[in-house]
Amino acid sequence: MRDAYIVTSVRTPGCKRIKGAFSETRPEDLISFILDAAVKKTPALEKKEVEDIMVGCAFPEAEQGMNIGRVAALMAGFPVEVTGATINRFCSSGLEAIVQASLRVMAGWSEVTIGAGVESMTYVPLGGHMPRPHPEWTREHADLYTSMGITAENVARRYDVSRADQDAFAAQSQMRAAKARKEGLFAELVPTPAVRYVLQDSGTYQKETVLQKVDDGIRDNTTVEGLAKLNPAFAAGGTVTAGNSSQTTDGAAATVIMSREKVDALGLTPVARLKCYTTVGCQPDEMGVGPKYAIPKVLKMAGVDIADVGLFEINEAFASQALHCIRALGLENDMDKININGGAIALGHPLGCTGAKLAATLLANMKRKGVRYGVESMCIGGGMGAAALFELC
Repeated sequence: MRDAYIVTSVRTPGCKRIKGAFSETRPEDLISFILDAAVKKTPALEKKEVEDIMVGCAFPEAEQGMNIGRVAALMAGFPVEVTGATINRFCSSGLEAIVQASLRVMAGWSEVTIGAGVESMTYVPLGGHMPRPHPEWTREHADLYTSMGITAENVARRYDVSRADQDAFAAQSQMRAAKARKEGLFAELVPTPAVRYVLQDSGTYQKETVLQKVDDGIRDNTTVEGLAKLNPAFAAGGTVTAGNSSQTTDGAAATVIMSREKVDALGLTPVARLKCYTTVGCQPDEMGVGPKYAIPKVLKMAGVDIADVGLFEINEAFASQALHCIRALGLENDMDKININGGAIALGHPLGCTGAKLAATLLANMKRKGVRYGVESMCIGGGMGAAALFELC
């Protein structure tokens, strides 16, 4: 089987649901823009050379429906011959899209593909517009439909993750993200057009477009003391709050993948290669523990020791589950390797986009620091975990 090489990996800013800069920007516009940007940032690549585009989306309905992978490809100006598909593995959808796109190259079926992800949690809220759990199954297995916030409370209680530790972790995420923004460390971020509808004196609305250059959910004035004042968000007497949970966010990301032959033909220098990927299942009512199983599994498959991994992006769905996984993996003394530019608590978790977004961030940091191995991992609604191992070229 051939290697799949990543030559470009970029993302839009992540912007707060409803109150953020992308609240009036449709998801098709976000993903089509970043697909176009990914090709433009890949020297010598023409859109007609891309054979297939996989787009992760956790709730592919309404504005994100109708196979947004195909719709976005055409909106982005790819020829009609370039195909597209939509991938859904909830929180890992964007990473799954990168992997599925890579597998086509690895199998020799394609020379150039794109793996991407998008989610507008403004347009399509968490849970979708019309969730309909199976009635009989729900009586027997209500845990499958457990609120994500309650699963975070379960992890905190079962594995003794204190409120103080969760708040300290959340404050660290905010401070790291604020520092990275100030120092211009988000090399993977592409300023993205944001739509606004502005009320005119005539009583009509005028559509305007501005360039959004930063993640707008970062709170650089966050303190542990301030976080401690927040009430529990999901359970009376609980420890999970809005401040130590991931932000609901809008955003998109895209990664260009090629065979070695195509890389050489275009005279490109790849950033990294996808070395290994895996998924695992866990109990749905504590879905946040997924990474503690997925990371050891992917490293064993690849024959790589955890001590040899230089950087981790472990999605911060909630501080409770991220902290528990870090501790279970024996990484509590390696925090300088984990989410070094902050995580989803500060930067947001745009569901179907997150896997693609974290890949872009991880690869940019691996390149900047010269780190050979990087791991991306996240928990997944319904009780799963996913992990991917990347190797710097």
